[in-house]
Amino acid sequence: MGKYVYFFGAGQTEGKADMKNLLGGKGANLAEMANLGVPVPPGFTITTESCVEYYNQGEQLWDTLKKEVMENLARLEKAMEIKFGDNSNPLLVSVRSGARVSMPGMMDTILNLGLNDDAVEGMAAVTSNPRLAYDSYRRFIQMFSDVAMGVDGSLFEHALDGLKKKKGYKVDTDLSVEDLKALVEEFKAIYKKEKGEDFPQDPMEQLWAAIEAVFKSWNTKRAVHYRKLHSIPDTWGTAVNVQTMVFGNMGDDSATGVCFTRDPATGENVFFGEYLINAQGEDVVAGIRTPQPINKSKKKSSDEVSLEEAMPKAYEQLVEIYKRLEKHYRDMQDMEFTIQKGTLFMLQTRTGKRTAQAAVKIAVDMVDEGLISQEEAVLRVEPEQLDQLLHPMIDPKAEKKVIATGLPASPGAAVGKVVFDAEHAFEQAESGEDVILVRLETSPEDIKGMAAANGILTVRGGMTSHAAVVARGMGKCCVSGAEAINLSYQKKLFEVGGTTVKEGDWITLNGSTGEVMAGKVPTIDPVLAGDFGRLMEWADKARTIGVRTNADTPHDAKVARDFGAEGIGLCRTEHMFFEGDRITAVREMILSENEAGRRKALAKIEPMQTEDFIGIFTAMEGLPVTVRLLDPPLHEFVPHDREQQEEMARQMGVSAEKIAEKVAQLSEFNPMLGHRGVRLGITYPEIYEMQARAILKAACEVAKSGKKVIPEIMIPLVGTKAEFDVMREMVDRIAKEVFEAEKTEVPYSVGTMIEIPRACVIADKIAEKAEFFSFGTNDLTQMTFGFSRDDAGKFLKEYVDKKILPRDPFQALDQEGVGEMVKMGIERGRAQRPGLKVGICGEHGGEPSSVEFCHKAGMNYVSCSPYRVPIARLAAAHAALKEKRQ
Repeated sequence: MGKYVYFFGAGQTEGKADMKNLLGGKGANLAEMANLGVPVPPGFTITTESCVEYYNQGEQLWDTLKKEVMENLARLEKAMEIKFGDNSNPLLVSVRSGARVSMPGMMDTILNLGLNDDAVEGMAAVTSNPRLAYDSYRRFIQMFSDVAMGVDGSLFEHALDGLKKKKGYKVDTDLSVEDLKALVEEFKAIYKKEKGEDFPQDPMEQLWAAIEAVFKSWNTKRAVHYRKLHSIPDTWGTAVNVQTMVFGNMGDDSATGVCFTRDPATGENVFFGEYLINAQGEDVVAGIRTPQPINKSKKKSSDEVSLEEAMPKAYEQLVEIYKRLEKHYRDMQDMEFTIQKGTLFMLQTRTGKRTAQAAVKIAVDMVDEGLISQEEAVLRVEPEQLDQLLHPMIDPKAEKKVIATGLPASPGAAVGKVVFDAEHAFEQAESGEDVILVRLETSPEDIKGMAAANGILTVRGGMTSHAAVVARGMGKCCVSGAEAINLSYQKKLFEVGGTTVKEGDWITLNGSTGEVMAGKVPTIDPVLAGDFGRLMEWADKARTIGVRTNADTPHDAKVARDFGAEGIGLCRTEHMFFEGDRITAVREMILSENEAGRRKALAKIEPMQTEDFIGIFTAMEGLPVTVRLLDPPLHEFVPHDREQQEEMARQMGVSAEKIAEKVAQLSEFNPMLGHRGVRLGITYPEIYEMQARAILKAACEVAKSGKKVIPEIMIPLVGTKAEFDVMREMVDRIAKEVFEAEKTEVPYSVGTMIEIPRACVIADKIAEKAEFFSFGTNDLTQMTFGFSRDDAGKFLKEYVDKKILPRDPFQALDQEGVGEMVKMGIERGRAQRPGLKVGICGEHGGEPSSVEFCHKAGMNYVSCSPYRVPIARLAAAHAALKEKRQ
């Protein structure tokens, strides 16, 4: 190991802004501000590498680290001309965490370190301000006991509140010096009772304990959870910043605050922030007292006093600094400051967290202001953030009661009355009710109810369960896998944690967080303003890979096209089979004992399928449409409970026994690996013939009206060359018949969905006759891992928690394994057919890291659900720009 500690301030700064990985964001920016001549209290930063070493070596680290800390402490004493541990005039420091990326509030801070029973009196004498000294000491005892020594912080809060109640005080500043002295004694007594020893009086002992506490805070539950949510590696560690204390609690000429160079909620170019007079930093963040606005323009009432009015000189200086820092960093900054007896000090600057709306506005505005380029603007907005913009959101100001948490399967917010049956949900919604469909899990049978409901909640299933995939496709809010819920269809209610929710009760879902809330929580609509359009134009200019959509209806196709989709990469035909009267004809076909019977039933479905495709081809005029022939096993089209089977028997004019017998006959031990996809086309060629005819007839019909149609027919689940060749021959034969009958021809192509590992291995052979490949990575992931997608949710969370897998492979493509299968498929396919068009149509097509992989692998396009199209467009631009910069 090299150097562990870097000094900053007092004209001796050793670090700079680009050393974030070593000094953490806070340390690097403190050094950068000091280099810029911004007033920063001097101090030193212990590197992130020290934290990593601490976890690797433990005790062995201290000898080397202590030596460097003591050297830097001596430099600090010299710069400040006072000594750490001098009881007559003590140097006090703050000890704060600082990871390389901002993790607001996740790790720990200790202020006023260096005080003890003697030093507090020395401080009172030298500052002639006993209130400041004892206020700082009581704060230090509380923070140090909580953060470094593990004493429950609420015990101190309770004592403070008790004293304020007893004396009739409203705020902490009402406390007198005598009150604060009494509080110090009470706080020390709490410490002794909890720890069995006196509060530590040696400042060096305090400093080592605080440094170790910050290292340890890297692995607190909340920090680990935050890292998981934001894909921050556990291996980075945090830096520790030891900085000279400045005091915002010296009286009415002192203050502390937090400010942003632009509004982080809207992106508006206005200085924005809050401050408190006679306070320390944590008071603003903790919301103990109501902060005041920084500038006059943001005052909500005449009672409020802005910093601009209270301390005009310090305010002017702050404005000058914020403009300088934003210009220097070329991004919106989030800053912390303290004013000590009228003198301004900056304690932190970092790139500010912002909503999606603000991110887009700030990026576009900064291009217009000449601060950044269009390419930088594109890279400033995270693709995942756009999700917030495309769906209604829970009003952040609203009160809410969370009763359960599941997986955030499909973003947005939904409010509605609980309904447990899809048919009932459809009827209720038709009559104008807002409903939320609550199911143990959903099946294609539920599609009607799902489409009609405002949102979907399931007890079982993961992020790629049926409910999740379909909901995302519809842009519908969905929370899946809320396993704490105990649901009874019979009683028409569910119970969770002592709360009972009956059919007809109101609930609210937050599909962006997975929260289930009781009652109606207010939501707000997204606004897709002009800035969004401009940013997406720049993204499209930068990307090199196409973006299509997965859409099964003209409505979905139109939504996706409006979002910028360049075609349909997956049109699933099975969902069409559930519409209206078709399900009866489908079931008639399934019940038929011979081919003639099946063809008769299919003849009823064909005109309806033709109409479907006419609608989709019209909506997608001039763009390619890839239609997947029937994929799911036939048992998904028949009812499985007795009541519905009897209903079907009545409709079909057969006995319920016959239906039950047929259902039993169709059932499979492992339907995902069973009689589905191309296997249906081989055993019942009449099904695929009918679909091919409907697609090509529709294409001719739309072409005759003068519109350009580009149909692509996709055979699912191919694992052998022979399977594909048989299907290719069939499609070509049907095309010839249709073109002769329609007296018109339409260019079409035939390809396959690559979703079986064997297909990747023999891709060169399949490509002899296949004109395109589309990787179905949901199934390819299942079969490469040997995971059942519907059951893997039971253990995948643990696999991710225990770091056996970096992420759920159904959410983000597993590039190490499944990705290698994809690459092999592309390479072998193109070795046989150099111009082979390749895309992806699994759920991964809209996930940013997977889109980047597809870009690098040389795919022609990605395809994703309509509401993820803008995300995929932006992710594709990020991938191209990152590659260009490398």
